[in-house]
Parts: sequence; structure tokens; C-alpha cells
Amino acid sequence: MQSIRIGTDPAFRYLLRLGDTCLILGQRIGEWCGHAPILEEDVALSNMALDLIGQARAVLTHAGRVDGRGHDEDQLAFLRNEADYCNPTIAELPRGDFAFTTLRNALLATLLKHLWQCLQDSSDAELAAIAGKAVKEARYHQQHAGDWVVRLGDGTPESRRRMQQALDSLWPYTTELFVPDAVDEHAHVSRLGPRWADVEADWLDDVRQMLAAADLELPAQAGRFRSTGRLGRHSEHMGYLLAEMQYLQRSYPGGVW
Repeated sequence: MQSIRIGTDPAFRYLLRLGDTCLILGQRIGEWCGHAPILEEDVALSNMALDLIGQARAVLTHAGRVDGRGHDEDQLAFLRNEADYCNPTIAELPRGDFAFTTLRNALLATLLKHLWQCLQDSSDAELAAIAGKAVKEARYHQQHAGDWVVRLGDGTPESRRRMQQALDSLWPYTTELFVPDAVDEHAHVSRLGPRWADVEADWLDDVRQMLAAADLELPAQAGRFRSTGRLGRHSEHMGYLLAEMQYLQRSYPGGVW
């Protein structure tokens, strides 16, 4: 099935960044269904994935109206080309082990919590309403994932080693989250939402407290590497993720339950 064409309006792109972050992270977390280390966590991860997909549905539905091309949530989720997705690269990285998953969840849930908090004051009443519900879910996700980070980081030598390894792997990708650009600036000026960089200080305070409780060492921010998923330039993993995620919709165009 042919991919849809989408607009370049900065308000629309801002909404895509938010919706795509939830969508792609939810897809990755959902891969743990049936594979988590304990039954309770299997249920918890599945529920968090569903929360994120629900947030993505709400934001993408609204984004479709803002774009004005008649695209619904399913079309935006399943029928875009890779370059038209605006999630940060950290969300699309392979699921990794349980340490990697819990730390990524904690880092992104913390980001989403602060974004949703700010978005409750959005000039867009629909987005503000979505944020009012989503912030409660993000707070739970942050607490749940953060508890696991502390439990594993301050646990056995092996669990601490894996958690520190996950932190060292993920940390370089966090720089992308707070790089300012024209899309963020437009959202700020129009009061649609905050520049992601505006929540960096609060995000970092929360993350540092979590890592200190977990007895983990914050990596030095070194090197010139910058991931660029928010701009539509993704890692090699994104194509494989979309091939799986989009398969049913593209095989049976227009199919509904």
C-alpha cells in the first residue's frame, strides 16, 4: 500500500514528535509481553505499553486534524515512511536486556512526565486535555521503572554491572532530546507546548536523584555523536521495527477489527 503524504506545519510536527515517541516506545515495551523475568512484571510492562499506545492514539488523532489532510490515527501510525517519523532515536533502539529496558523506560517516562505537566497549560485545549490524563500515567511509569533501576543498580554485582552498561549505552542518545530547533521554537512562541530543552534541568535533576539512589555513575557527556531521530533521520533499527509494526495494515489495506 502506498505511503501517505504528510505536511510540514511546525505545530503538526511538534505533535508528531510527542505521539511518535509514545508510539515507538510502546512498540518496544510491548515486545516484552510473555518474556519478562516475572509474571507481575510481564503484566506491568504490557500495561505500560498500552498506556503509551493510548497516548499515541490521542495525540496522532489530534495531529491528523491539525494537518488537515484527513488522516486518522491508524494512517499516521502505520502508513508513513521511515523519514516521516519524529521520535528520538533512543525510543527505537532494540529492547535489549531487562536492565536496558527499565532504564530507557525511566529516562523517557521522566521526560514525558515533565512534558505532559507543561502541556496541561497548552493554548491547544485538546492537547491540554490529553496531557491531563497522560501525566498521571507517566508519573506511574517513572516511579515503576525508577524503582527497578534502583533495585538492580543497588543489587548484586551482576545486576549493577548490567545497569551501568545500559546507562553507558543509552546516555549518548539523551543529548538529542534537548536540542532546540524551529519546531520547538514555534511551539513555545504559540504556547502550544514547551521547547523540550525547557524541561532539561528538571529532567536531569530527577535522573541524577534516581542514579544516585541506584549507586550508578553518570557517564561523561563526551564525543561529537548526535542522534537525529526527531528530524526523521533514524538508526538502522527503525526500518525493522516499522516492517513489523506496519505489516498487517500494509498487507490488508483499510482493514478494521
